[in-house]
Amino acid sequence: MKSKIITMCVIVLLAVSLLTIGCAKEEEKGRIIGIDPGAGLMSAAEKALEDYNLDNMELVEGSDATMISALNDAIKNEQWVVVTGWTPHFKFAKWDLKYLEDPKQSFGGEEQINTIVRTGLKEDMPDVYTFLDNFNWTLDDMQKIQVWNEEEGADFYDNAKRWVDENEDKVNEWIKGLEPNSGNGQEVELVYVEWASEIASTNVVRAVLQEKLGYDVELTSVGAAAMWQGVATGDVDGMVAAWLPATHGSYLEEVKDQVDDLGANLHGARIGLVVPEYVTIDSIEELNENAAKFKK
Repeated sequence: MKSKIITMCVIVLLAVSLLTIGCAKEEEKGRIIGIDPGAGLMSAAEKALEDYNLDNMELVEGSDATMISALNDAIKNEQWVVVTGWTPHFKFAKWDLKYLEDPKQSFGGEEQINTIVRTGLKEDMPDVYTFLDNFNWTLDDMQKIQVWNEEEGADFYDNAKRWVDENEDKVNEWIKGLEPNSGNGQEVELVYVEWASEIASTNVVRAVLQEKLGYDVELTSVGAAAMWQGVATGDVDGMVAAWLPATHGSYLEEVKDQVDDLGANLHGARIGLVVPEYVTIDSIEELNENAAKFKK
């Protein structure tokens, strides 16, 4: 009996040791700080892990806010950090950052942000459709609002109205030929993902529709999949937040016959892995051999 007890103890200790070693190995992995798990950017990051055989790295789920917090903390202490990133985003105006080169094109090439509306919107609300079809702006336009939105106590809608007031010529081109206040309080429902870029663009669209055209606009923030389904089913009128062709390409493929794609409202967008400029690697290919530096 005594020998059996000793044997069992040895087995238990061995199992505990193996578990500890396994956990240690997991802890040794470098961390890529990600955003919400449903985002197309996260799928691209998972693809990068496979494409580059990044066995020493792990992708950590989070949100835009947690990603920014990790980036901020690391930069304050000049630590190495790698995050999932996209342009336009205020972080590029706030800090000196760079994209890691992606020779295998896991994240695709240049992206654009499209406007997608429900079928039938053109007939039901022709002025809304025309404005949304005309809506287009630049990276600098969007990032200016994003910086305002990061100020303490910022009101996203007030900042959107401020931008509209300061860019009257551009706004007038969007609504050219439309009657002021023609909406008469009719409700328009827009949906978006709660990224800094989409908060900026969707609130600008809301400001124009409400302040210039007289509509009552309701905004709803959801995950990417729900955003696309909402437009496809006609539960909402549209969005200005479709990242294509890579980030949201799979969602568009599922519902392309159920929505109306009005084309790009912003060119020059990009997704990828981002590090501070002081990090002395330049390519995703270099992450594995430097994984220990990305543990924090």
